[in-house]
Amino acid sequence: MSPGRDVEPFTPHVPDGELLALRSRLRETRWPDPAPDAAQGVDLEELRQLCAYWADGYDWRACAARLAAIGQFRTTIDGVGVHFLHARSARPDAFPLVLTHGWPGSVVEFLDAIGPLTDAGFDCVVPSLPGYGWSDKPAEAGWGVQRIADAWATLMARLGYRAYGAAGSDWGTSVSACLGQQDPDHVVGIHLLPPLAPRTEPAAADDDESGYSHQQRTRPQTIGYSLTDSPAGLAAWIGEKLDRWTDPRSRLGRDAVLDNLMHYWLPRTGASAARLYWESLADVSRWIDGPLTDDDLVHVPTGCSVFPYELQRPTRADAARRFTDIRHWNEPERGGHFAAWEQPGLFAAELAAFFDLLR
Repeated sequence: MSPGRDVEPFTPHVPDGELLALRSRLRETRWPDPAPDAAQGVDLEELRQLCAYWADGYDWRACAARLAAIGQFRTTIDGVGVHFLHARSARPDAFPLVLTHGWPGSVVEFLDAIGPLTDAGFDCVVPSLPGYGWSDKPAEAGWGVQRIADAWATLMARLGYRAYGAAGSDWGTSVSACLGQQDPDHVVGIHLLPPLAPRTEPAAADDDESGYSHQQRTRPQTIGYSLTDSPAGLAAWIGEKLDRWTDPRSRLGRDAVLDNLMHYWLPRTGASAARLYWESLADVSRWIDGPLTDDDLVHVPTGCSVFPYELQRPTRADAARRFTDIRHWNEPERGGHFAAWEQPGLFAAELAAFFDLLR
């Protein structure tokens, strides 16, 4: 399948001067004093080591070459330019999937899973959320998960896919669920990592882990200044979550972390990415805490994978109160919030187990 006439190949333009300026900023970072209590935040020495490697060892061009080898494109939908990866399977019966990342991730999350998925007979469309990566930053309010889902439906139609599946984690879970609600004539199923649904026995709240979301929901512009201007600040803000939300048995390597950070630093998306919390966190909070309304129910076939270090861990019975047609449920033994990134083989196997039921 060839891209439609409204889809253009895309290569991010990152001049050497931009990379040199980044290295200079990293070397000139003004560091705070060490915290007297480790619970106060990111360890100073660990962050200094990461930033030193970012300045003097990391190679952005290697990441860029890897993305180019997969195939990058852009198309304009509802006035916003959408960047996406498009990897096609060699199998003639390939089934298309749209894979959606969340915060603090990017399309980088899926890079190691694309090969196993295309080998298993899936075409992979991996968009950057509006305001993230190389997609445009919306100039108007209103770009919440429902509008993003409408954009993804347009994207899949524009690529010529009349029937497709959707999968995602973090914000991608909610976008995929909305796709199932809003485009049921074409979405044959959704796979959620994890499903979001109120728990009969609510888990204990961890207020120490929710400060970032409150800041991004209430003042995304304010935190955006720091995230756009300071690479060390960006590394601390995002790196903390990448560390705390992963399975300790499947830590992400430095290059993977920095490949992801570059998708925030280079396109300057610290504020625009945070705005999705302003737009949609109220909806997500209702889906997690309740009470649900009839409009929150999702009736398309659904697959669910709940990894052991995932943040939200509803039971199947809990999830079934919102997702009325669960056909696959599994709780893999390894992995955390970034399943495709941490355990790409397990992630691909989970998607294949579900979508093979629906081909």
